Amino acid sequence: RHATRVDLDATDAAAVADFAEEQNVDLAVVGPEQPLVDGVSDHLRSAGVGVVGPSAEAARLEGSKAFAKSFMSEHGIPTASHRTFTVEDGDEEAYEAARRFLTEQGAPVVVKASGLAGGKGAFVCSTEEEAQDALRQVARERRFGDAGDRVVIEECMDGVEASVFALTDGERYALMAPAQDHKRIGEGGTGPNTGGMGAYAPTPVLTERQLRRVEREVVAPTLEGMAERGAPYQGVLYCGLMLTDEGPKVVEYNCRLGDPEAQVVLPLLSGDLVEVFDKLASGRLGQMPMHTFGGAAACVVLASEGYPTDYETGVPIEGVEEAEAEADVTVFHAGTARTPDGRLVTDGGRVLGVTAQGPGLEAALDTAYRAADKIQFEGKTYRR
Repeated sequence: RHATRVDLDATDAAAVADFAEEQNVDLAVVGPEQPLVDGVSDHLRSAGVGVVGPSAEAARLEGSKAFAKSFMSEHGIPTASHRTFTVEDGDEEAYEAARRFLTEQGAPVVVKASGLAGGKGAFVCSTEEEAQDALRQVARERRFGDAGDRVVIEECMDGVEASVFALTDGERYALMAPAQDHKRIGEGGTGPNTGGMGAYAPTPVLTERQLRRVEREVVAPTLEGMAERGAPYQGVLYCGLMLTDEGPKVVEYNCRLGDPEAQVVLPLLSGDLVEVFDKLASGRLGQMPMHTFGGAAACVVLASEGYPTDYETGVPIEGVEEAEAEADVTVFHAGTARTPDGRLVTDGGRVLGVTAQGPGLEAALDTAYRAADKIQFEGKTYRR
Protein backbone atom coordinates (compact mmCIF):
# COMPACT_ATOMS: atom_id res chain seq x y z
CA ARG A 1 0.00 0.00 0.00
CA HIS A 2 0.99 3.62 -0.45
CA ALA A 3 0.24 5.05 3.00
CA THR A 4 -0.02 4.28 6.70
CA ARG A 5 -2.95 5.45 8.78
CA VAL A 6 -1.73 7.21 11.92
CA ASP A 7 -3.80 7.53 15.10
CA LEU A 8 -3.53 11.32 15.40
CA ASP A 9 -6.15 13.95 16.20
CA ALA A 10 -6.21 16.07 13.04
CA THR A 11 -7.97 18.88 14.90
CA ASP A 12 -5.03 19.30 17.31
CA ALA A 13 -2.89 21.60 15.16
CA ALA A 14 0.05 21.66 17.57
CA ALA A 15 0.11 17.86 17.84
CA VAL A 16 0.02 17.48 14.05
CA ALA A 17 2.95 19.88 13.69
CA ASP A 18 4.90 18.10 16.44
CA PHE A 19 4.33 14.74 14.75
CA ALA A 20 5.42 16.10 11.36
CA GLU A 21 8.59 17.53 12.91
CA GLU A 22 9.38 14.30 14.78
CA GLN A 23 8.91 12.22 11.62
CA ASN A 24 10.90 14.62 9.41
CA VAL A 25 7.89 15.16 7.16
CA ASP A 26 8.74 17.29 4.13
CA LEU A 27 5.26 17.93 2.77
CA ALA A 28 1.77 17.97 4.28
CA VAL A 29 -1.43 18.05 2.22
CA VAL A 30 -4.35 19.10 4.42
CA GLY A 31 -7.65 17.45 3.56
CA PRO A 32 -10.31 18.31 6.18
CA GLU A 33 -11.68 21.82 6.55
CA GLN A 34 -11.73 22.05 10.36
CA PRO A 35 -7.93 21.76 10.80
CA LEU A 36 -7.43 24.44 8.14
CA VAL A 37 -9.76 26.84 9.95
CA ASP A 38 -8.05 25.97 13.24
CA GLY A 39 -4.65 26.92 11.81
CA VAL A 40 -2.92 23.60 11.19
CA SER A 41 -1.20 25.04 8.10
CA ASP A 42 0.24 27.89 10.18
CA HIS A 43 1.59 25.46 12.78
CA LEU A 44 3.13 23.21 10.13
CA ARG A 45 4.79 26.11 8.32
CA SER A 46 6.21 27.36 11.61
CA ALA A 47 7.72 23.89 12.06
CA GLY A 48 9.40 24.14 8.66
CA VAL A 49 7.06 21.74 6.87
CA GLY A 50 5.91 22.45 3.32
CA VAL A 51 2.12 22.72 3.25
CA VAL A 52 -0.60 22.45 0.64
CA GLY A 53 -3.32 24.34 2.46
CA PRO A 54 -4.16 27.98 3.24
CA SER A 55 -3.54 29.84 6.48
CA ALA A 56 -6.30 30.12 9.07
CA GLU A 57 -7.02 33.66 7.87
CA ALA A 58 -7.34 32.60 4.23
CA ALA A 59 -9.41 29.55 5.24
CA ARG A 60 -12.14 31.89 6.48
CA LEU A 61 -13.41 31.73 2.91
CA GLU A 62 -14.77 28.31 3.85
CA GLY A 63 -14.95 28.60 7.62
CA SER A 64 -17.37 31.53 7.61
CA LYS A 65 -20.06 31.84 4.96
CA ALA A 66 -20.81 35.30 6.33
CA PHE A 67 -17.20 36.34 5.72
CA ALA A 68 -17.19 34.77 2.26
CA LYS A 69 -20.34 36.64 1.27
CA SER A 70 -18.94 39.93 2.54
CA PHE A 71 -15.66 39.27 0.73
CA MET A 72 -17.44 38.55 -2.55
CA SER A 73 -19.55 41.68 -2.26
CA GLU A 74 -16.43 43.76 -1.56
CA HIS A 75 -14.58 42.40 -4.60
CA GLY A 76 -17.46 42.25 -7.07
CA ILE A 77 -17.46 38.46 -7.32
CA PRO A 78 -20.84 37.20 -8.60
CA THR A 79 -22.92 35.32 -6.03
CA ALA A 80 -26.51 35.07 -4.81
CA SER A 81 -28.09 38.08 -3.12
CA HIS A 82 -28.08 37.54 0.62
CA ARG A 83 -28.38 38.87 4.14
CA THR A 84 -26.60 37.78 7.32
CA PHE A 85 -28.10 37.70 10.82
CA THR A 86 -26.08 37.37 14.04
CA VAL A 87 -28.19 35.21 16.37
CA GLU A 88 -25.62 34.12 18.97
CA ASP A 89 -26.39 34.09 22.71
CA GLY A 90 -30.10 33.65 22.09
CA ASP A 91 -30.52 37.10 20.52
CA GLU A 92 -34.31 37.07 20.16
CA GLU A 93 -34.42 40.37 18.30
CA ALA A 94 -32.05 39.11 15.60
CA TYR A 95 -33.94 35.82 15.37
CA GLU A 96 -37.25 37.60 14.86
CA ALA A 97 -35.63 39.88 12.26
CA ALA A 98 -34.49 36.78 10.37
CA ARG A 99 -37.99 35.31 10.60
CA ARG A 100 -39.50 38.49 9.16
CA PHE A 101 -36.92 38.57 6.38
CA LEU A 102 -37.84 35.02 5.38
CA THR A 103 -41.50 36.01 5.22
CA GLU A 104 -40.65 39.02 3.07
CA GLN A 105 -38.39 37.00 0.77
CA GLY A 106 -40.76 34.12 0.25
CA ALA A 107 -39.70 30.78 -1.19
CA PRO A 108 -37.68 29.19 -2.61
CA VAL A 109 -34.84 30.40 -0.41
CA VAL A 110 -31.60 29.04 1.06
CA VAL A 111 -30.83 29.10 4.80
CA LYS A 112 -27.23 28.43 5.88
CA ALA A 113 -25.33 28.15 9.13
CA SER A 114 -22.35 30.44 8.64
CA GLY A 115 -19.78 28.16 10.27
CA LEU A 116 -18.58 24.66 9.47
CA ALA A 117 -21.33 22.07 9.70
CA GLY A 118 -19.87 19.01 8.00
CA GLY A 119 -21.49 19.84 4.69
CA LYS A 120 -24.97 19.65 6.20
CA GLY A 121 -25.55 23.27 7.26
CA ALA A 122 -27.28 24.49 4.08
CA PHE A 123 -31.03 24.10 3.60
CA VAL A 124 -32.61 24.62 0.18
CA CYS A 125 -36.21 25.40 1.10
CA SER A 126 -39.11 25.24 -1.34
CA THR A 127 -41.67 26.72 1.08
CA GLU A 128 -41.61 29.39 3.77
CA GLU A 129 -42.55 26.72 6.32
CA GLU A 130 -39.41 24.75 5.43
CA ALA A 131 -37.32 27.91 5.64
CA GLN A 132 -38.66 28.86 9.07
CA ASP A 133 -38.00 25.31 10.28
CA ALA A 134 -34.42 25.47 8.96
CA LEU A 135 -33.87 28.79 10.71
CA ARG A 136 -35.22 27.34 13.95
CA GLN A 137 -32.89 24.32 13.71
CA VAL A 138 -29.83 26.49 13.09
CA ALA A 139 -30.49 29.50 15.32
CA ARG A 140 -32.72 28.32 18.15
CA GLU A 141 -32.20 24.56 18.50
CA ARG A 142 -28.46 25.08 17.80
CA ARG A 143 -28.26 21.93 15.69
CA PHE A 144 -24.78 22.94 14.52
CA GLY A 145 -23.62 24.59 17.74
CA ASP A 146 -21.51 27.73 17.37
CA ALA A 147 -21.57 27.31 13.58
CA GLY A 148 -25.07 28.73 13.80
CA ASP A 149 -24.06 31.93 15.63
CA ARG A 150 -24.63 33.65 12.31
CA VAL A 151 -27.19 32.67 9.70
CA VAL A 152 -26.93 33.52 6.01
CA ILE A 153 -30.20 33.75 4.08
CA GLU A 154 -29.82 33.95 0.33
CA GLU A 155 -31.76 33.71 -2.89
CA CYS A 156 -32.20 30.27 -4.39
CA MET A 157 -30.35 30.36 -7.69
CA ASP A 158 -31.56 28.48 -10.75
CA GLY A 159 -29.08 26.67 -12.92
CA VAL A 160 -26.62 23.80 -13.07
CA GLU A 161 -23.88 23.31 -10.48
CA ALA A 162 -20.22 22.78 -11.36
CA SER A 163 -16.89 23.01 -9.56
CA VAL A 164 -13.68 24.72 -10.62
CA PHE A 165 -10.39 24.08 -8.83
CA ALA A 166 -7.26 26.21 -8.80
CA LEU A 167 -3.83 25.19 -7.52
CA THR A 168 -2.04 28.29 -6.23
CA ASP A 169 1.29 29.01 -4.55
CA GLY A 170 0.15 32.43 -3.31
CA GLU A 171 1.13 34.27 -6.49
CA ARG A 172 0.59 32.00 -9.49
CA TYR A 173 -2.23 29.57 -10.11
CA ALA A 174 -3.26 26.81 -12.49
CA LEU A 175 -6.78 25.57 -13.16
CA MET A 176 -7.62 21.88 -13.08
CA ALA A 177 -10.36 20.07 -15.00
CA PRO A 178 -13.82 21.37 -14.02
CA ALA A 179 -15.94 18.78 -12.23
CA GLN A 180 -19.52 18.08 -11.28
CA ASP A 181 -20.66 16.19 -8.19
CA HIS A 182 -23.99 14.84 -6.99
CA LYS A 183 -24.81 15.49 -3.35
CA ARG A 184 -28.30 14.05 -2.83
CA ILE A 185 -28.49 10.52 -1.45
CA GLY A 186 -31.40 9.40 -3.64
CA GLU A 187 -31.81 8.64 -7.32
CA GLY A 188 -32.63 11.59 -9.53
CA GLY A 189 -31.23 14.07 -7.01
CA THR A 190 -33.74 13.28 -4.26
CA GLY A 191 -33.40 12.93 -0.50
CA PRO A 192 -31.09 14.76 1.91
CA ASN A 193 -27.76 16.31 1.00
CA THR A 194 -24.57 14.38 1.64
CA GLY A 195 -20.88 15.13 1.31
CA GLY A 196 -21.15 13.81 -2.25
CA MET A 197 -22.32 10.53 -3.79
CA GLY A 198 -20.37 10.73 -7.03
CA ALA A 199 -18.53 13.00 -9.43
CA TYR A 200 -17.06 13.22 -12.90
CA ALA A 201 -14.62 15.42 -14.81
CA PRO A 202 -14.39 17.24 -17.04
CA THR A 203 -18.03 18.26 -16.84
CA PRO A 204 -19.68 18.93 -20.20
CA VAL A 205 -21.88 21.67 -18.70
CA LEU A 206 -18.98 24.15 -18.44
CA THR A 207 -17.67 25.34 -21.80
CA GLU A 208 -14.13 26.62 -22.36
CA ARG A 209 -15.55 30.12 -22.75
CA GLN A 210 -17.41 29.85 -19.44
CA LEU A 211 -14.27 28.50 -17.75
CA ARG A 212 -12.30 31.54 -18.89
CA ARG A 213 -15.08 33.75 -17.51
CA VAL A 214 -14.91 31.95 -14.16
CA GLU A 215 -11.16 32.48 -14.13
CA ARG A 216 -11.58 36.19 -14.86
CA GLU A 217 -14.57 36.96 -12.61
CA VAL A 218 -14.08 34.50 -9.73
CA VAL A 219 -10.66 32.87 -9.39
CA ALA A 220 -8.40 35.84 -10.13
CA PRO A 221 -10.28 38.41 -7.99
CA THR A 222 -10.54 35.92 -5.11
CA LEU A 223 -6.79 35.34 -5.02
CA GLU A 224 -6.03 39.03 -5.55
CA GLY A 225 -8.46 39.98 -2.80
CA MET A 226 -6.90 37.61 -0.26
CA ALA A 227 -3.43 38.91 -1.12
CA GLU A 228 -4.64 42.47 -0.54
CA ARG A 229 -5.83 41.39 2.92
CA GLY A 230 -2.31 40.23 3.74
CA ALA A 231 -3.39 36.58 3.59
CA PRO A 232 -2.07 35.24 0.26
CA TYR A 233 -3.87 32.03 -0.57
CA GLN A 234 -1.63 28.97 -0.90
CA GLY A 235 -3.16 25.58 -1.60
CA VAL A 236 -6.23 24.37 -3.45
CA LEU A 237 -9.11 26.78 -4.02
CA TYR A 238 -12.44 25.11 -4.79
CA CYS A 239 -15.10 27.32 -6.32
CA GLY A 240 -18.56 25.77 -6.17
CA LEU A 241 -20.57 27.45 -8.91
CA MET A 242 -24.11 27.81 -10.17
CA LEU A 243 -24.28 28.32 -13.93
CA THR A 244 -27.20 30.73 -14.17
CA ASP A 245 -28.74 32.60 -17.10
CA GLU A 246 -26.79 35.64 -15.86
CA GLY A 247 -23.51 33.74 -15.87
CA PRO A 248 -21.53 31.70 -13.32
CA LYS A 249 -22.10 32.63 -9.67
CA VAL A 250 -20.33 31.35 -6.56
CA VAL A 251 -22.35 29.06 -4.30
CA GLU A 252 -19.48 28.45 -1.89
CA TYR A 253 -15.74 28.27 -1.49
CA ASN A 254 -13.87 25.26 -0.17
CA CYS A 255 -10.24 25.60 0.87
CA ARG A 256 -9.25 22.08 -0.07
CA LEU A 257 -9.79 19.36 -2.61
CA GLY A 258 -13.43 18.33 -2.65
CA ASP A 259 -14.56 14.80 -1.93
CA PRO A 260 -15.39 13.06 -4.27
CA GLU A 261 -14.27 15.66 -6.83
CA ALA A 262 -10.60 15.13 -6.01
CA GLN A 263 -10.94 11.49 -7.05
CA VAL A 264 -11.81 12.55 -10.61
CA VAL A 265 -9.75 15.74 -10.97
CA LEU A 266 -6.37 14.48 -9.77
CA PRO A 267 -6.19 11.40 -12.04
CA LEU A 268 -6.53 13.74 -15.03
CA LEU A 269 -3.63 15.94 -13.93
CA SER A 270 -0.40 15.33 -15.80
CA GLY A 271 2.96 15.02 -14.12
CA ASP A 272 4.06 13.79 -10.72
CA LEU A 273 1.50 14.94 -8.14
CA VAL A 274 4.08 15.06 -5.34
CA GLU A 275 6.27 17.31 -7.46
CA VAL A 276 3.30 19.57 -8.24
CA PHE A 277 2.43 19.89 -4.54
CA ASP A 278 6.08 20.41 -3.57
CA LYS A 279 6.45 23.30 -5.99
CA LEU A 280 3.13 24.76 -4.82
CA ALA A 281 4.20 24.61 -1.17
CA SER A 282 7.57 26.23 -1.93
CA GLY A 283 6.18 29.04 -4.11
CA ARG A 284 7.52 27.61 -7.37
CA LEU A 285 4.32 26.56 -9.11
CA GLY A 286 5.24 28.55 -12.20
CA GLN A 287 8.16 26.19 -12.80
CA MET A 288 5.81 23.22 -13.23
CA PRO A 289 4.05 23.13 -16.60
CA MET A 290 0.72 21.36 -16.13
CA HIS A 291 -2.05 20.15 -18.34
CA THR A 292 -4.85 17.63 -18.09
CA PHE A 293 -4.93 14.36 -19.94
CA GLY A 294 -7.61 13.72 -22.51
CA GLY A 295 -10.56 11.54 -21.63
CA ALA A 296 -12.67 11.58 -18.50
CA ALA A 297 -12.87 10.21 -14.96
CA ALA A 298 -15.91 9.18 -12.94
CA CYS A 299 -16.25 8.28 -9.25
CA VAL A 300 -19.07 6.28 -7.64
CA VAL A 301 -19.30 6.55 -3.84
CA LEU A 302 -20.33 3.46 -1.89
CA ALA A 303 -22.09 4.46 1.32
CA SER A 304 -23.43 2.73 4.42
CA GLU A 305 -27.16 2.13 4.64
CA GLY A 306 -28.76 4.95 6.65
CA TYR A 307 -26.19 7.59 5.65
CA PRO A 308 -26.26 10.62 6.05
CA THR A 309 -28.06 10.11 9.38
CA ASP A 310 -27.62 6.85 11.31
CA TYR A 311 -25.58 3.92 10.04
CA GLU A 312 -23.63 0.93 11.31
CA THR A 313 -19.86 0.59 11.30
CA GLY A 314 -17.65 -2.46 11.56
CA VAL A 315 -19.35 -4.19 8.62
CA PRO A 316 -16.96 -6.50 6.69
CA ILE A 317 -16.05 -5.43 3.14
CA GLU A 318 -15.21 -7.85 0.34
CA GLY A 319 -14.16 -7.47 -3.29
CA VAL A 320 -11.95 -4.38 -3.23
CA GLU A 321 -9.02 -6.17 -4.86
CA GLU A 322 -11.32 -7.59 -7.54
CA ALA A 323 -12.60 -4.09 -8.29
CA GLU A 324 -9.07 -2.70 -8.53
CA ALA A 325 -8.16 -5.48 -10.97
CA GLU A 326 -10.35 -3.73 -13.55
CA ALA A 327 -8.28 -1.68 -15.99
CA ASP A 328 -8.10 2.07 -15.22
CA VAL A 329 -9.83 1.68 -11.83
CA THR A 330 -8.69 3.02 -8.45
CA VAL A 331 -10.59 2.45 -5.21
CA PHE A 332 -10.19 5.30 -2.71
CA HIS A 333 -10.79 4.54 0.95
CA ALA A 334 -12.81 6.96 3.07
CA GLY A 335 -14.82 5.35 5.88
CA THR A 336 -12.82 2.14 6.28
CA ALA A 337 -10.68 0.56 8.99
CA ARG A 338 -8.81 -2.65 9.76
CA THR A 339 -9.77 -4.97 12.58
CA PRO A 340 -7.02 -6.39 14.83
CA ASP A 341 -7.00 -9.53 12.65
CA GLY A 342 -6.60 -7.46 9.47
CA ARG A 343 -10.13 -7.57 8.05
CA LEU A 344 -11.34 -4.51 6.14
CA VAL A 345 -14.55 -3.06 7.64
CA THR A 346 -16.73 0.01 7.28
CA ASP A 347 -15.90 2.93 9.56
CA GLY A 348 -18.04 5.79 8.25
CA GLY A 349 -20.99 6.91 6.16
CA ARG A 350 -19.19 7.26 2.86
CA VAL A 351 -17.07 4.13 2.72
CA LEU A 352 -15.29 3.88 -0.65
CA GLY A 353 -14.92 5.89 -3.84
CA VAL A 354 -14.62 3.79 -7.00
CA THR A 355 -12.95 5.87 -9.72
CA ALA A 356 -12.45 4.89 -13.35
CA GLN A 357 -10.88 6.64 -16.31
CA GLY A 358 -11.95 6.28 -19.92
CA PRO A 359 -11.79 7.94 -23.31
CA GLY A 360 -15.10 9.64 -22.56
CA LEU A 361 -17.57 10.11 -19.72
CA GLU A 362 -19.86 7.22 -20.69
CA ALA A 363 -16.97 4.75 -20.83
CA ALA A 364 -15.61 5.97 -17.48
CA LEU A 365 -19.03 5.61 -15.84
CA ASP A 366 -19.56 2.10 -17.23
CA THR A 367 -16.21 0.96 -15.87
CA ALA A 368 -16.78 2.60 -12.47
CA TYR A 369 -20.15 0.89 -12.01
CA ARG A 370 -18.79 -2.47 -13.18
CA ALA A 371 -16.04 -2.21 -10.58
CA ALA A 372 -18.44 -0.97 -7.88
CA ASP A 373 -20.62 -4.05 -8.36
CA LYS A 374 -17.65 -6.26 -7.41
CA ILE A 375 -17.45 -4.73 -3.92
CA GLN A 376 -19.82 -6.12 -1.31
CA PHE A 377 -20.77 -5.17 2.23
CA GLU A 378 -24.10 -5.40 4.01
CA GLY A 379 -26.15 -2.25 3.48
CA LYS A 380 -24.08 -0.99 0.53
CA THR A 381 -25.78 2.04 -1.04
CA TYR A 382 -24.86 4.03 -4.13
CA ARG A 383 -26.37 6.24 -6.81
CA ARG A 384 -27.05 4.87 -10.28
